[in-house]
Amino acid sequence: MDSKNISQAVIGRLPRYYRYLGDLKDEGVERISSSELSELMRVTASQIRQDFNNFGGFGQQGYGYNVEYLYNEIGNILGLNEAHHLIIVGAGNLGRALTNYSNYENRGFIFEGIFDADKALIGRKIGDLTVLPMEDLEDFIISRNIDIVVIAIPKTGAVSVADRAVKCGIKAIWNFAHTDLNVPEDVVVENVHLSDSLMKLSYMLTQ
Repeated sequence: MDSKNISQAVIGRLPRYYRYLGDLKDEGVERISSSELSELMRVTASQIRQDFNNFGGFGQQGYGYNVEYLYNEIGNILGLNEAHHLIIVGAGNLGRALTNYSNYENRGFIFEGIFDADKALIGRKIGDLTVLPMEDLEDFIISRNIDIVVIAIPKTGAVSVADRAVKCGIKAIWNFAHTDLNVPEDVVVENVHLSDSLMKLSYMLTQ
């Protein structure tokens, strides 16, 4: 399988499949058909089969899908069978909320550190982490083999942080700053612009 040929739309649906299958597994459901999954998720059965066929299919004719097997396979595709080590830049309200959300670690995302430029915040405890100064950023990324940098600061400082992280070899950035980042092609950026989501809701409400 060449992951480069998988559309972003399919990749975008995988976490939702994973979430629903996890709920089914917790409820003790052992087997499900594409039509049953379709009714739960409001995705057509044809779309579900097409999506899964990108990765080999997973189902058996007349049997459907083994829920636990499919859940584990999608988890493997998403890379959740490996631990990912993250740091957060920004110890404000958003950074604190992300740090204190325990469900990330259940998915293999381990927060190793949190950084801020505000000297009044340095040394404060947020969950199990102590806020560190920005001067320590590069050494921390390199020494701890950090995989993902989470940017949770205003856009004025986000570009500089991204540049510093990329120079340290970071290949993935989770960007909450309201700005687009200009990074090399081999660096993956997932933008989460909260106000964009609200504006989409506004548009849909007015139609």
